[in-house]
Amino acid sequence: MFASRGEELIKICNDNHIPIWEYAIREEVLLSEVSRQDVIENMRRTLHVMVDASIYAQEQPVRSISGLIGGDAYKIKLYADKGKTLTGGFLNRAMARALSSSEVNAAMGRIVACPTAGSCGILPAVILSAGEKLNNSEDELINALFTAAGVGVIIAKNATLSGAEGGCQAECGSAAAMASAAVVEMMGGTPEQAFTAAAIVIKNILGLVCDPVAGLVEVPCAKRNVAGTVSALTTADLVMSGVFSKIPFDEVIEAMNRVGRQMPVSLRETAQGGIAITPTALIFKKEIFKD
Repeated sequence: MFASRGEELIKICNDNHIPIWEYAIREEVLLSEVSRQDVIENMRRTLHVMVDASIYAQEQPVRSISGLIGGDAYKIKLYADKGKTLTGGFLNRAMARALSSSEVNAAMGRIVACPTAGSCGILPAVILSAGEKLNNSEDELINALFTAAGVGVIIAKNATLSGAEGGCQAECGSAAAMASAAVVEMMGGTPEQAFTAAAIVIKNILGLVCDPVAGLVEVPCAKRNVAGTVSALTTADLVMSGVFSKIPFDEVIEAMNRVGRQMPVSLRETAQGGIAITPTALIFKKEIFKD
C-alpha cells in the first residue's frame, strides 16, 4: 500500500536509497499488476499528451467554447520571442505552456488532468520548461511525472484535490506543489527537499478559493495556472538554495484540508462567490447563457 504521509515516504526512500519517482514506479507496478516497462510506457503516453497540449495554443490562437478565454498563450509566446521580457524567456515560455494547456482544455481539446482539468497547465509547463533548461531526456521527464504523482497521492490521502471540496488551493495549489517537488528531484534534490518545496508552495497558496466565472473552468482558472507555474519553478530554486519550510509538509497538508472544509460553499466551485459574482462576471454569465 502506498505511503500515507510525506514523512513515511521520505523514510522509505532514505532507507532504500531511492528517489520518490522510483518508489512511485514500484508501487504502481504492484497496484496495476503489470510490468515496470508497461507502467513507464503508459506514463510516456501521458507525457506526449502533455507536450501536445502545451504547444498547440502557442502556435495558433485557440478560443474556448464560451469565448471567455483564448489567444493568450499565442501572445505570450510572441512576446517571449522578442527577447525583451522583464522576467526572462524561461519564465515567459513556461507561462505560455501553462496557458496553452488551459486554453486547449477550455476548447474541449485533449489534456491530462494533473491532478484536475482546471489545473492541467501547471505540471506540464513546469516539467517541460525545467527539463528543457536542464537538458533532461524524455525518460528523466517521465521520472519527474512519477515524482509528482507520488506527492499527489499523499495530498489526496490527507486532504483533497477537488476545488468543490477544498477550493482552488486544492487544485492549482496541489498541482504546483507536485510540480515543484518534481523539479527539485530533477535538479538532484533529496526526497526531503522535494516535500519541502511542496510544503512551501501550499503555504503560499493556502486559502485560495474556487470561483469560476459562469461556472466554467476558464476565468480566473487559466491565469491561476500561470501563477502556479511560476510559484512551482521559483520555489524549486528556493529549496535548492538550502531554504527549508519551518512547518513540515504533512502539517501543511492537514492545514490545507482544514481550511478547505472551513470555506463556505460559495467559494468552492459553485460560482456563487468571489470573482464569479462581480458585476462584470455576471454580465459574462448572462451573455454566455443568454439569460
